[in-house]
Amino acid sequence: MNFQRLARFTTNIIKGAACIHLFKEHVCTVTMCMGPSMLPTFNIINDIVAYERISPRLMNIDTGDVVVCISPRNPRRAVMKRVIGMPGDIICTDPTAFERRYITVPRGHVWLQGDNMSNSTDSREYGPVPYALIRGKVFARLWPGATWIRNGRVPIEEQSE
Repeated sequence: MNFQRLARFTTNIIKGAACIHLFKEHVCTVTMCMGPSMLPTFNIINDIVAYERISPRLMNIDTGDVVVCISPRNPRRAVMKRVIGMPGDIICTDPTAFERRYITVPRGHVWLQGDNMSNSTDSREYGPVPYALIRGKVFARLWPGATWIRNGRVPIEEQSE
C-alpha cells in the first residue's frame, strides 16, 4: 500500500513539473534583466520581467514592442531590446552618427535597438536580426514596482500635444 501511494505521489509530481515546463517554454516566462541598454525603461540590475511566447509564433510583433531574443553574437545569451523596424522599413542605421546611413530591413528580419542608445549593443552593431531569434514579447515588469510594459510607439498626433 505504501508503494502505491509513493508511485501516485511521484506520478503527480512528474505531471506537475511537465505542466510547469510546458507553460514556461510555450506560454509565459519570468526573467531578470541586466545591463544598461534599456535604461530608462528598465533598471541596470534586478528588474524582473514577464514575457509571453505566443506573439512571435503568431507574427504579432510590432514596431515599439520590447522583445527578448537570442543574442546574434552569443547564442547562449538572451537580450532585451525594442523593435525599431520591421521587414521593408527604411531605417537609419545610427541616428547618433554625424554621417547618416539608411538600410531597408530585409524580409524575415527586424531591427532592434536599446532605449539607451549611448550604451547599447544592438542592430547598429550586428545588423538586422532574424525574426526566428525572437523568443517573446515583454508585457510586464514584476519587480520593482509592478507595471505593464506598453508599446513604445507614440502616434504623431500625441507627440504635438
